[in-house]
Amino acid sequence: MKKNILGNSGIEVSEIGLGCMSLPLDLQESKAIIKEALHHGINYFDTADLYNKGKNEELVGELLKNYRKDIILATKVGNQWSSGSDEVRWNASRAYIRDQVHNSLLRLQTDYIDLYQLHGGMASDDTEETIDAFESLKKEGLIRAYGISSIRPNVIRRFLAKSDVASIMMQYSLLDRRPEEYLEEIGAGGRSVVTRGTLAKGLLTNDGLKRAEGADGYLAYGEAELKETLRNLMDINSNLHALALHSVLGQPAVASVLAGASSADQLAATVSAYETPITVEEIAQAKQATKQNFYEQHRD
Repeated sequence: MKKNILGNSGIEVSEIGLGCMSLPLDLQESKAIIKEALHHGINYFDTADLYNKGKNEELVGELLKNYRKDIILATKVGNQWSSGSDEVRWNASRAYIRDQVHNSLLRLQTDYIDLYQLHGGMASDDTEETIDAFESLKKEGLIRAYGISSIRPNVIRRFLAKSDVASIMMQYSLLDRRPEEYLEEIGAGGRSVVTRGTLAKGLLTNDGLKRAEGADGYLAYGEAELKETLRNLMDINSNLHALALHSVLGQPAVASVLAGASSADQLAATVSAYETPITVEEIAQAKQATKQNFYEQHRD
């Protein structure tokens, strides 16, 4: 599998990464998914301290501890959760980030994190304080690089201007093309985009039309318009799964697509789609068949 350099970090990540949030809690089921990922050359695994209140990090740490030198491990911080309640509050303070990284390291059974990401961001944050926390963790060798996971333009632009952020994780797909407004700017700054939601909850797979039957539209697409758009895309290439992946990976700023999987077969289907050739012309046609929408909030 092809690998790309993640922004300014020097870290090489596979073009398909495994988004670990949907890993089953059953150890053997998740082990089969991890084994499938490694078999296909996936080296990039992404989790967050928030997922299942740390249990996802624990699961990922247990499954990948024997492969640590061969993989890129990413996690996220900022959502302060309580083990005794469902309350979650936002905390991007220096003290919290510096404290929480040690909890993540313990759960992940490692002494360093390759990519540590701010799991969100608010206009009211003290961005300089947050950046200082990440920079100090880099100097101490606890993290190799840092990034943000955000779809808020005002947060993204602030980190692009003020920090050494390596990557920005954004929801990006043929059905959600809002990030395209910023891709050139991100790439020109020597940063990379990591995408999530690229299969649009399964709508952009070969089961997309079936899934659309039970969906009340998707984002800017109403129910009828969604079905019509999916049909038009499948007229361009019947392998909608492949068309969706390559339409995103065809953007120079995109280093990796994070794909979730709840079974080894599901991940194998994504890898098969990735290995299916899609032409530049087909990608251009897919863009013509979908909306160029824009972020309407959090712009100032």
